Amino acid sequence: MRDHWEGIRELPHSECSEEWVRVSNKVSLRVLTWEPVDKTLHGLEPIVMVPGWGSVYQGWKPLITEWVRRRRVIYIETREKGSARFEGSRVSVKDFSIENFSQDIVEVLAHYNLKNEFHLFSSSLGSTLLIDALQKQVLDAKSSLFVAPNKNFKFPLWARIMIKMPLPIFTLKVMRNIAVWALERKVKEEGQRIRYRRAMMAQDLVRCRLSARSLMPYSLPDDLSSIRVPCGVIAAQSDKLHRMDSVKNIVERIPGAAMIEVPSNQYAHEADVLVEIDAFYASL
Repeated sequence: MRDHWEGIRELPHSECSEEWVRVSNKVSLRVLTWEPVDKTLHGLEPIVMVPGWGSVYQGWKPLITEWVRRRRVIYIETREKGSARFEGSRVSVKDFSIENFSQDIVEVLAHYNLKNEFHLFSSSLGSTLLIDALQKQVLDAKSSLFVAPNKNFKFPLWARIMIKMPLPIFTLKVMRNIAVWALERKVKEEGQRIRYRRAMMAQDLVRCRLSARSLMPYSLPDDLSSIRVPCGVIAAQSDKLHRMDSVKNIVERIPGAAMIEVPSNQYAHEADVLVEIDAFYASL
């Protein structure tokens, strides 16, 4: 599964680069950057993408393929993913706090000398950590689009028990297979099922468990009134993993946030969603 976590991803009409950016004294994150071949587009604000928990690039390829024709795209793989490089001391639960996730993004933006002249685009965990960072005002941007943000991370009781237990690796593999089985029965969208199966099978199981332990008690702050960046939230009524009532609750708490309902969660990963994205940017 290493091919998910390393290697240039060449796409038409763009040039891709791959870099591991040091974000702390022991962690480096993989960042993929695409530049449009058409140099006249380089003046447009870039897109900074922060995908969801365990997401692999392949799930976002349809959207990115079209987007890189128009803008520079900077795709950041967060520290729970198999691409992250940890050095020195043993990895622990505290390494996967929301604060560490958020600070990583700050460090990557500083590495690329990005001030606030860019648009944020994120999904699931990526959206949650960016909402937290924007509320704490440690990040700034031209705008931010969130796909199916998590208000909190509620795992089923059986999963919570197994996540907390000190299980050996072979048991974690069994646990992963159970999780895939459960997800495939809960998720109705075929594309979403394929994406989640691919992502689950590609995970670093130790980091997956440690990050789950860290995220389980977390919830977004009730007060999101300090967010000053124009925001939009993309979600689908048919998405069974990200409840619409929870998503709408987040929208209501972010000042001026726009609710952008789409046909499905899979649609939000396809090039077609650029219609809604472009309409959002035009409204800024």
